[in-house]
Amino acid sequence: MIELEGVHVRHRARSGGLFHRDSVHALTDATLRVGQGEIVGLVGESGCGKSTLARVLTGLQKPTEGRMLFRGEDLWEMPAARRRQEFGSSVGVVFQDPATALNPRMPVGRILRDPLDVHRRGTVREREERVEELLDLVGLPGHTVRSLPGRLSGGQRQRVAIARALALEPELIVADEPTSALDVSVRAQVLNLLMDLRARLGLGMVFISHDIQTVRYLSDRLAVLYLGRIVEQGAASTVASAPAHPYTEALLSATPSLLTDTERIVLTGPVPSATNPPTGCPFRTRCWKAEDDCATAFPAATEGGGGGHQWHCVHPQPAAALSATHTRSTS
Repeated sequence: MIELEGVHVRHRARSGGLFHRDSVHALTDATLRVGQGEIVGLVGESGCGKSTLARVLTGLQKPTEGRMLFRGEDLWEMPAARRRQEFGSSVGVVFQDPATALNPRMPVGRILRDPLDVHRRGTVREREERVEELLDLVGLPGHTVRSLPGRLSGGQRQRVAIARALALEPELIVADEPTSALDVSVRAQVLNLLMDLRARLGLGMVFISHDIQTVRYLSDRLAVLYLGRIVEQGAASTVASAPAHPYTEALLSATPSLLTDTERIVLTGPVPSATNPPTGCPFRTRCWKAEDDCATAFPAATEGGGGGHQWHCVHPQPAAALSATHTRSTS
């Protein structure tokens, strides 16, 4: 459904002096595919480019370089009206904090009807019926339609945000850390709701989080980002059980799991800057395996183990190195 080909996003920073402004490398050479009905998880530390990638996938951010294909066609070469009509109704988004994502002065009914009004879906009566249907779909009582967001709990507000994202019957939902602003007791309810909606509606989903164990549970495929680059991707079960990149291994060790007993990996060394990224592998300044060859160039993509498992590392984990089949060049 959506494919990114060598996407770069660079922002102008305020630092750098009066006559020179630094560039922030928010996303570098990102290549990713999202199929219909598939859940793709994006995971990484804060500042690694997850939200920028979400903005690209939802059409809110135009790439500085590279292409974003929607059903095989370059999204940004489409006429604006067609892009708004076809792409805008096919992709929904759930933002991180429901408290700021919903207009506090609008009742829930108006919030849910707004996308239907903008896209002129159905008659007034049909729109009202769709609002009632959306509330039922996300498990909220009918009287919620008259409530302001401030009168709802965090979990209820996020359900409203999910209902709004579903208003136009999209094929894909991009959820940018949808549970991080919620209490622990509510997170499981929202995650289970998303999984239930996927099963009932056949939704595709891009689920973004810094919690790799949560993403592992939800996703069919997993992509790991570091300093704006996708350093590893593949089937979620493969990446989580047999990580090839040292950064993926460190992420897994940092999140407790009842299923596995892993030794915590503590990263040391300087955290690189997005305005002046290091040469070669961006993780080399914190990697315990780094050698001189890691500074030469960003490693080419190596594939192995089946399921589209792919990583960018000169010194991968031993199991991955043994299963590697071939390497393709990359920028």
